[in-house]
Amino acid sequence: MSPRRVPGQRAIIDRRALADEVAGLHAAEGAGPRPAIVKALRAAMDAGRAELARRLAEAPSAGHEVAGGYSFLTDQLLRVIHDHVTTHLYPVPNRTQAERLAVLAVGGYGRAEMAPHSDIDIAFITPMRRSPWCEQVIEAMLYLLWDLGLKVGHSSRTVSDTMRMAKEDLTIRTALLESRLVWGDQPLYEELRQRFWNEVARGSERQFLTQKLAERDARHKRMGDSRYVVEPNVKDGKGGLRDLQTLYWIGKYVHRVQNAAQLVDVGLLTAGEYRSFRRAEGFLLAVRCHMHNITDRAEDRLTFDLQRQVAERMQFADRPGKSAVERFMQYYFLQAKRVGSLTGVFLAHLDEEFARKRTRSGFFAGFTQRPRMFKGYMVEGGRLRAPGDDWFRADPVRLIEVFQLAEAEGLEIHPETMRQVGRDARLIDTAVRRDKRANALFLDLLAGRKDPEMVLRWMNEAGVFGRFVPDFGRVNAQMQFDMYHHYTVDEHTIRAIGLLSQIERGLLKGDHPRATREFGRLASRRALYVAVLLHDIAKGRGGDHSVLGADVAHRLCPRFGLDEKETDLVAWLVLHHLLMSRTAQKRDLTDPKTIEDFAGEVQSLERLRNLAILTAVDIRAVGPGTWNSWKGQLLGELYDATEV
Repeated sequence: MSPRRVPGQRAIIDRRALADEVAGLHAAEGAGPRPAIVKALRAAMDAGRAELARRLAEAPSAGHEVAGGYSFLTDQLLRVIHDHVTTHLYPVPNRTQAERLAVLAVGGYGRAEMAPHSDIDIAFITPMRRSPWCEQVIEAMLYLLWDLGLKVGHSSRTVSDTMRMAKEDLTIRTALLESRLVWGDQPLYEELRQRFWNEVARGSERQFLTQKLAERDARHKRMGDSRYVVEPNVKDGKGGLRDLQTLYWIGKYVHRVQNAAQLVDVGLLTAGEYRSFRRAEGFLLAVRCHMHNITDRAEDRLTFDLQRQVAERMQFADRPGKSAVERFMQYYFLQAKRVGSLTGVFLAHLDEEFARKRTRSGFFAGFTQRPRMFKGYMVEGGRLRAPGDDWFRADPVRLIEVFQLAEAEGLEIHPETMRQVGRDARLIDTAVRRDKRANALFLDLLAGRKDPEMVLRWMNEAGVFGRFVPDFGRVNAQMQFDMYHHYTVDEHTIRAIGLLSQIERGLLKGDHPRATREFGRLASRRALYVAVLLHDIAKGRGGDHSVLGADVAHRLCPRFGLDEKETDLVAWLVLHHLLMSRTAQKRDLTDPKTIEDFAGEVQSLERLRNLAILTAVDIRAVGPGTWNSWKGQLLGELYDATEV
């Protein structure tokens, strides 16, 4: 992105003073000035870094300012080095057309988003190959940068070679997209930029979008495929900085925007969404800068140890029932969630834009599919769309209805409607929560027959889930600060509901044959879905979450429309949701007393069936690899012994 002006620049580095010092050392030292010049450059670099570290300590959330400051420091060092090499080491009074050089910043450096130990990615652009002067200058500059201990990623190409390679390589194309001239030949850079847009970008917008999304999906898979992993990668993880950068890359490639603010001008983000974009980006940049300073290396994984230290540096404090690190991580995950919702709306708008541009040919050239009406909504291209801007204001129960219909009919929700939902979620008040129709719709969604997991996740990211069920809102982005859980409480719960749905539909019969078989024998399938929703609902309240959760169940189940018998079952399941796994894994199953104690607590076959299925989805939803054949065998042995 276009670099913003950094305040107090000379306190970071005074380029003119440093250039004068280097020139003086070159003149005074005669044939051997290099060590003294490197020492002067390093002193200036260290002083600049110390100043930026001080600024981060004083303003621990100033991510944009500090990241921009590190880029500014690098710019000034590069300019001094370039001028020293071209003026003192390889001076050419009258340069030929071949003796021109443009020094470009690319990658995070090009965006002016550098952390303290980020790589310095530079592209040297020359007009033609085999110019001895250009090769000498590039080599001398690189050696000075390496002498400073900097990790430099560099390339040296002609304009024509760059165009040819950009057409073939997505990484090079992306690097050029966010490149900027640091120093050197301005006309050469302008030629590169013009040829890039005319020869590489034009006509390949859809291809770039497809390739970037495939690249993003592969990266997410490597990083755990969830934005709610408890040790997230701030740079490459889902909901991290790279996801925000991907939005900017796509927006710039398709609409030629020069900075993220212009995404509002072209209609891809609203002004409010752009503010969310900036807030999330600034926070994530600040977190990354703190991590680099603490570890003194390029560290992007927010480990448990680092979480405590970063929380302290960013001045998060303990609160009753929640530690400083838990509050910090909850805020982190809320920002990651916001990145996810921004991504969804942004990409859906682009998809719609491309669909409008797509030309039809042949028999269907003049045919346009008309939207159909369904229960007051429009259905366009497999998406539900609210018929007007005041649709949810007229009846806030529709904020629940739209998600229930999407799940029941297997539809997506139009991005514009999702924007309206996010805006109007605040309309969900006590009256809506007590509304019988709203609760019936929610229960139908929770126990949906198609894909409740996906739609509940949409509902959560839109802010509706936590508003309608405030107890769930309390565990939204709630950190589980241990080495066992992989996800936040809300993500773990939604995954568990999805696993329950898969078991009911027979999709996990190979791993869970007993659960699949017994599901059809349950007296109330909806009671089990509610139990899975509520089993961890009271985490983070400072007491036994099973006991507190049972109290929540007694309060919420009647509101959802469950009868007294179902309510008692749900409350019992929440209270004892850890009983079966603890008994199976920590007690001797060959001891009759173990089975007797467990059976005495369970008391009925109906409870046993429900508890066994709840235990399986709870364990499996903890994270990859937590469910295995050994645990399945132990639970099966306990089930069989108790059933008899």
